[in-house]
Amino acid sequence: MWRELRRTLAVGCAGALLAACMAAGGSRGVAESKQDKREEAARVRVELGQRYMQRGKLDLALENLQKALQYDPNYVDAHTVIAVLYERIGNVGAAEQHYARAVELAPKSGDANNNYGQFLCAAGKYAQAQQYFARAMEDPFYKTPDALYTNAGVCLLKQGDGHLDEAEADFRRALETNPNNPVALYQLAEVLYRKNEFFRARAFIQRFEAIGKPDPAALLLARNIEVKLGHADTARDYAKRLRDAFPDSEQARSLDAATPEAH
Repeated sequence: MWRELRRTLAVGCAGALLAACMAAGGSRGVAESKQDKREEAARVRVELGQRYMQRGKLDLALENLQKALQYDPNYVDAHTVIAVLYERIGNVGAAEQHYARAVELAPKSGDANNNYGQFLCAAGKYAQAQQYFARAMEDPFYKTPDALYTNAGVCLLKQGDGHLDEAEADFRRALETNPNNPVALYQLAEVLYRKNEFFRARAFIQRFEAIGKPDPAALLLARNIEVKLGHADTARDYAKRLRDAFPDSEQARSLDAATPEAH
């Protein structure tokens, strides 16, 4: 159901257009160094590149991001955003190169390490991914630690049931920092279900339901939990909600093969 949370794209000069940003840079006075001007130009190009990405104009986004790196080859945000773009268009090799370069330039950055960890996890390099998640966790200034812990937990689950305890610990840490993180709530319910701790799983899927609109995977998990608890009527209610709201979903189709009492 859940993909990893979106990568962090921290960029400078947010909300400004190219001309406005350049004008602001020029107003700093003649004392501004050439390096400062190059960094400002790189920030502007990254801002434009991200805007073009959001609008689906990936060719123009790539052009601006490449120019950003020409202005400042060591600008971490430029490497991060162009890595996301390369990953989106399927150039995995270039994406990895830029994610890795961002970490080289900012080895203690939670953002850079988390981004690279997600990339490595998606590539099936789970042990390496966990190393970068661990580095990101050491950043005391990381702004969204709940997202980081959730990413690490999801990656652990991809490795199989042998990592359920570790994943549970990560999801609980995520909820300690943000009790309403929906991904962590769902995933913790999934972990507890897989550990046969059905009452506890039910508590977390109910918390998930309380903060947002359930999707097919959450409804199916809730139904399965109620089946395990022997609550046939409640299980049928969840199954009906799933079929009514998402009749064409994979989860709804899977009910056709379910046991009769759970229908």
